[in-house]
Amino acid sequence: MSVAEAAGTSEVPEPGRRNRSGSPRQIPVVGVVTEDEDAQGAFKTMDLNRVIKLLEETDKDDLEEEQLKSVKKLVQCYQNGLPLRDLAQIFKILNLCAEKIENQPHFIESAFNILKLCGLPFLKKKVSDEITYAEDTANSIALLGELMKIPNSELRIQICKCIVDFYHAEPPKKHITGYQQASSSYKIKMAEVGGLAKKMVQSLALLENQLVEKLWVLKALQHLSTSEVNCTLMMKAQAASGICAHLNDPDPSGQLLFRSSEILWNLLEKSSKEEIIQQLSNLECLLTLKEVFKNLFMRGFSHYDRQLRNDILVITTIIAQNPGAPMIECGFTRDLILFATFNEVKSQNPLVKGLKLSNSYEDFELKKLLFNIIVILCKDLPTIQLLIDGKVILALFTYVKKPEKQKTIEWSAAQYEELQLHAIATLSSVAPLLTEEYMLCQGNARVLAFLQWCESEDSFFSHGNSYHGTGGRGNKFAQMRYSLRLLRAMVYLEDETINNDLCEKGTIQQLIGIFKNIIKSHDKEEAIVLEIQSDILLILSGLCEHHIPRKEIFGTEGVDIILHVMKTDPMKFQSGLGYNVLLFSTLDSIWCCILGCYPLEDYFLEKEGIFLLLDLLALNQKKFCNLVLGIMVEFCDNPKTTAHVNAWRGKKDQTAASLLIKLWRKEEKELGVKRDKHGMIIDTKKPLFTSFQEEQKIMPLPANCPTIAIMDVAENIRAKIYAVLGKLDFENLPGLSAEDFVTLCIIHRYLDFKIGEIWNEIYEEIKLEKLRPVTTDKKILEAITTASENIGKMVASLQSEMIESQAHQDVQNEQKVYAKIQATHKQRELASKSWENFLARTSNAKTLKKAKRLQEKAIESSRYSGQPPNAIFHRTDIKGLNTTVPSGRVVTVESTPARLLGGPLADTDIALKKLPIRGGALQRVRAAKTVNEPKKIAPT
Repeated sequence: MSVAEAAGTSEVPEPGRRNRSGSPRQIPVVGVVTEDEDAQGAFKTMDLNRVIKLLEETDKDDLEEEQLKSVKKLVQCYQNGLPLRDLAQIFKILNLCAEKIENQPHFIESAFNILKLCGLPFLKKKVSDEITYAEDTANSIALLGELMKIPNSELRIQICKCIVDFYHAEPPKKHITGYQQASSSYKIKMAEVGGLAKKMVQSLALLENQLVEKLWVLKALQHLSTSEVNCTLMMKAQAASGICAHLNDPDPSGQLLFRSSEILWNLLEKSSKEEIIQQLSNLECLLTLKEVFKNLFMRGFSHYDRQLRNDILVITTIIAQNPGAPMIECGFTRDLILFATFNEVKSQNPLVKGLKLSNSYEDFELKKLLFNIIVILCKDLPTIQLLIDGKVILALFTYVKKPEKQKTIEWSAAQYEELQLHAIATLSSVAPLLTEEYMLCQGNARVLAFLQWCESEDSFFSHGNSYHGTGGRGNKFAQMRYSLRLLRAMVYLEDETINNDLCEKGTIQQLIGIFKNIIKSHDKEEAIVLEIQSDILLILSGLCEHHIPRKEIFGTEGVDIILHVMKTDPMKFQSGLGYNVLLFSTLDSIWCCILGCYPLEDYFLEKEGIFLLLDLLALNQKKFCNLVLGIMVEFCDNPKTTAHVNAWRGKKDQTAASLLIKLWRKEEKELGVKRDKHGMIIDTKKPLFTSFQEEQKIMPLPANCPTIAIMDVAENIRAKIYAVLGKLDFENLPGLSAEDFVTLCIIHRYLDFKIGEIWNEIYEEIKLEKLRPVTTDKKILEAITTASENIGKMVASLQSEMIESQAHQDVQNEQKVYAKIQATHKQRELASKSWENFLARTSNAKTLKKAKRLQEKAIESSRYSGQPPNAIFHRTDIKGLNTTVPSGRVVTVESTPARLLGGPLADTDIALKKLPIRGGALQRVRAAKTVNEPKKIAPT
């Protein structure tokens, strides 16, 4: 930050304000004319340049008194504040007085009085003064750090007081006419720009045995360290190591330790943490921290001492994160382990003899901090022996038990619960490093017994206040979660001694029972339940992998819980609560606990497990596809799997083969494989090449290093899709479209293409290494390359035939559809024409008569003309009817509603028994003789 920028951030000039002083300033004077103005706080006239010139004169011996008077007059003039425009001259006068102190001690008082003025407000006449005089102000304030070199206690203390006053600005004692106070942060900004903090740190080296001055300097640095800029400057001056090395210096007041620790905190927070840790990671600093911590631990009894002790431990914890810190060499690690375990494991060490922690908040925090630093220290392998000697595992296991009412009240219930969870979490980091001690303490038995209590219905109210207790309020889920984490850490060591011991103690059955009970209990804390379920499945996977007898113990109950998880609503995978982790754990348990055990495989298939796997695959989630396809490949070794895979149907009646081919196309699209719009091969020489392979040049590699072509097999799912379809047999796959068959041609030849690709890499590497193969080998290489290319051409040709055949089939199908449409339209036209004729007959009598004549003529022409003799002719039509429809003696009028006729029983006795409603059924009347009733003709 430049001087102008720093000043600019302090205060912005008011808009519209013009600079009235156009002429350059020659002599800084402040005028005062009357006593009234003096009473109002106006400055008296003072020629600062004359004072400077007077102080610079050294050739006269009788000038000292006059010089002192002039400085005294200056102090009186500026007793209400320092104008920014005069600041450079005033500090120049201060510097001249400081230079005379060595030979003329009387100037100490003058310098002291001027320093007092520096604590007064800075005054500005114009708003722009803060920017105009920013550089002069920064240089003047920086001079304060230079004056710390003067070996005078009063001056040094006064300088520190001035700096502290920067952060406690007070308004002027009197209002100065024409002036206003500079912004409150202006001095602080200028101190940053001038680099005052760095010079104050450097002055500490001059105050080795001067406690009072050192405390004042630390107080000033404590204020300065509240700024990131100052902290960076202090870091460059090696402030951290310099201050830390003197933490244990004698100080009856206790201020040195308090202020130093506060400065270290600010440096860690507001500058480069890594650099500060590096500065503190030396033997001198750590020995000092060790002694300070021991003194506070053993002799600190006040609330203040305990807080300070905890602060020192936190700083030590941060330093311990640096692997290069000599924690063991200085003996700090051994002492910390002792302090962490003396309450649980009795020790004869005089450091802890007679010590006892109270249940105060500070001691409770100390206990947690000690657990935390053990986790950090155990990352350094040489610490392991110290952990063994300190019996850390035994001490931590004292918390892995059912909470009991303590005879002597050490911790409250909430405190004990938090310490218990913290201890189990610490064991998860420490126990895998100390397996022998873990087994000697019967760690498996203790953890399983604790898990049994967690599963029981004993009355227990968990507070769930701490970080480790999240989600465990009112239940035992927090304890169960950290116990399972500990078991998972031990199982994943793949130590057969530990795993055999767990299996002999019935861990598999116990964990399955816990999982089933969790499924039954629907708890609000969904995230913690999902984590518990995931850990259980991971532990079971670790125990059952490569062990058929353990898989048999896992049994059908274990398969049932896996199937239950796989039936989870797919929408929950996007919830972010942990369902994705649970699903990954489930797929891992299928691989480790089911595959390879034929009874469990058959049971999994019987319960439609393959359908669930394919449903999961159909979700098209890339993160699951690789693992699911790997499981599918292994399951396809079971002869019963093929029928299940072929029987599966997805959305829109999609088959498994169609789904796999669709995944292949999507994978190739993401990999940038060259295909045309129909999915055909474009480059027959490199039919499987991805865009990454195209970009990467072939380089000669050692024989034990896989090439790009080999790595491609493992880095995408194409090889697994090929393996699954190969085990299903590429023939007679149901539900495939023409596009699928085109892609299937490539999949079918995947292995041939990949072999050709590898041979091509070999050939190219030989060329790059400028090796010349013998004639036979060269011919073989060329033959292999040619054969691979021919396979690509053959597949491309087959794909073309399929596309042409499909196009021809599409044309035929289109023609059939068009023919059907044409027949439909023709039928509609005939029906329309028939309806038009019908309307014409019913609306026009002439048309009807004409149609009738034509009909009769057609009937007559269709009859047999020759009649046998004596034959009786029966007419089939009724004369006089003007209808063109076939008619007989009975005509049914279907258009008349039944309610008007009374229904089929209207002319019966039953109808007469009912009362007519709204007319009712028609009344039966006596039969009347029908006029001109045609005679009935007896059947012949």
